[in-house]
Amino acid sequence: MASITSSEWRVLCEKYQRSVTLSEIESKKDPENDPFRSKYNARELLKQIKSSLGQYAGENETEQGENGQQQAEKELQVEQQIAAGGDSPAGLSAARLGVIEYQLGLNHTETEELSAGEEHLMNCIRLMDKYEVTQENISLFIQSRNQIGVLWAGRGEIETAQGFLESAEALYNRYMKEDGKPPMDPNEYFMAEEEKLTEQERTKRFEKAYTYTLYYLAQVYKNLEQNDKAGLYCHTTLQRQLEFNNFAPLEWAVNAATLSQYYITKSCYMEGRHCLAAASVVVGLAGEVPSVAAAKESEAESEKREKLCQRKAEIARCWIKYCLNLINDAKKMLEDNIGELDADRQAEMKVRRRQEEEEKEKGRKTVVLFGSSDTSDSILSMEEKVSCAYPLDFNEARAIFLVGQNYVNEAKEYFQIDGHATDHIEVVQDHSALFKALAFFEDDYERCCKMHKRRIDMLEPICKDLNPQYYLLISRQLQFEVAETYYEMMDLKIAVADKQEELEAHTIRKINHLTTSSIKYYELFLDSLKTPDKKFPDKLEEDVLRPAIVAKFRIARLYSRIITADSNKQIENISQSLEYYRFVVDYCTRNQDAKKAVETELELSEEMASLLPLRLERLRAKLTSVN
Repeated sequence: MASITSSEWRVLCEKYQRSVTLSEIESKKDPENDPFRSKYNARELLKQIKSSLGQYAGENETEQGENGQQQAEKELQVEQQIAAGGDSPAGLSAARLGVIEYQLGLNHTETEELSAGEEHLMNCIRLMDKYEVTQENISLFIQSRNQIGVLWAGRGEIETAQGFLESAEALYNRYMKEDGKPPMDPNEYFMAEEEKLTEQERTKRFEKAYTYTLYYLAQVYKNLEQNDKAGLYCHTTLQRQLEFNNFAPLEWAVNAATLSQYYITKSCYMEGRHCLAAASVVVGLAGEVPSVAAAKESEAESEKREKLCQRKAEIARCWIKYCLNLINDAKKMLEDNIGELDADRQAEMKVRRRQEEEEKEKGRKTVVLFGSSDTSDSILSMEEKVSCAYPLDFNEARAIFLVGQNYVNEAKEYFQIDGHATDHIEVVQDHSALFKALAFFEDDYERCCKMHKRRIDMLEPICKDLNPQYYLLISRQLQFEVAETYYEMMDLKIAVADKQEELEAHTIRKINHLTTSSIKYYELFLDSLKTPDKKFPDKLEEDVLRPAIVAKFRIARLYSRIITADSNKQIENISQSLEYYRFVVDYCTRNQDAKKAVETELELSEEMASLLPLRLERLRAKLTSVN
């Protein structure tokens, strides 16, 4: 670069700065019919700079070629400079050209010319790989690998992307261990000395580039189904975005809430709660929700209102899942082999929990916590509103239930049946599931029944109004759940009735109403599985196999539960019951692979199919003798 003058260099720097302005600022104003106009103009400037850099290098080579001995000496000098590092004159020259190749690669990928983008990015990487990593070039090393990684990931070549991104991560870690000083930003290669960035700005840009490395790696690991690694990298990315104040509140909050769902599936409720608390605090940094009146007056305010309401509702839904899963996981730990609360296990877990809580608090210090000086206290305050420990009795479960129910109401404000039918129904189903989970902890059968009645009240109207032609899967889910809820209420009412000396008429009517209602909705579910010519399929699809056989089994049991003094009705009901039990047995005989899915139901059906004919004979004999 010896032949370039200061004025010529100033022109190159001005062209470079202009190309950056075109790409990053003016491109946002490009018309829809010419969306890449500014990008193309920036590309022309970058090509001119590249040509000039190559020309100056060429002149130097020509001068050196005049004397063979001088050329040999120069080559030796270059090799020594390469060995010495990227901050040597040769390294500086290569880095400048590398920056242009990087920008051209970025430009081509942004204009959807991926092959050309790959070529330029690889040119940059090959240029830089000849030199040692230094404070001057580390950012370029990392950013070029980030971009080529993203490019390969976009093509679906995930393992290739992984290689480049893990290389960027390793370079960062090595640099921070061996040097750690705020490194030069690639743009500074084309800045005058007085325009160079402060150390604070250099650090900010460098850490931002590395945060992108971690973000892209999180996506890569997710695609490779390395979910634990993906969760860790996502968590670290979010933490760094807060730490370096480099985040958009709405996007950050939704990402944190989404990450909470990963922790919930791993039963890591402390971490899941932390993510949700942080999401709830950070979403508030996006500003107040504009009023309805303001939204009507301004399109911008209307868009802002829509986006804020939607994001807050999405975070509310994640909170609902947190509360629901926490109660359900506790239920699984406490229930015995017939699905009832095991009092001995409950007492044992209460003792054990006190010891575990102390250990958990110590372990928490090792968890990457979100927050800055502005948000840490608010996040902690939000966390204190709901427990992350498994509820072990009704009062503890109810406290979590109430938090979940508040978020149900918040979510339903946005996800209304008109306009958001599927989302609204899913929120209502979660609300129903919260009541079902809470009912497990309630030992009073009457109060239990009231909880299930709340489920019926919220699900049945939707079930009746929903058109199965457009919402077949959801209709099936609702039909089965309503049937199941009536079934559970029937069992509870019979348990209450068993304690009475004599059944009262209104109790009989109630039990029979619950029984026939359950049969009705199970039949609706089974009808939805029939072929267009109204025939039940000979072989059920795997996703509906167990629900369908369970429905048949329960209808069989329900018919035998109908209370009537009419002997003819009794015979009719028992005959219906026998027919359904036989269906279960016959289906599993024809389809041997179905046996595993319904082992318990099949065993009981076989037993009842052999016992009920004898019962029918006795009833018919009794009826004949009476007549």
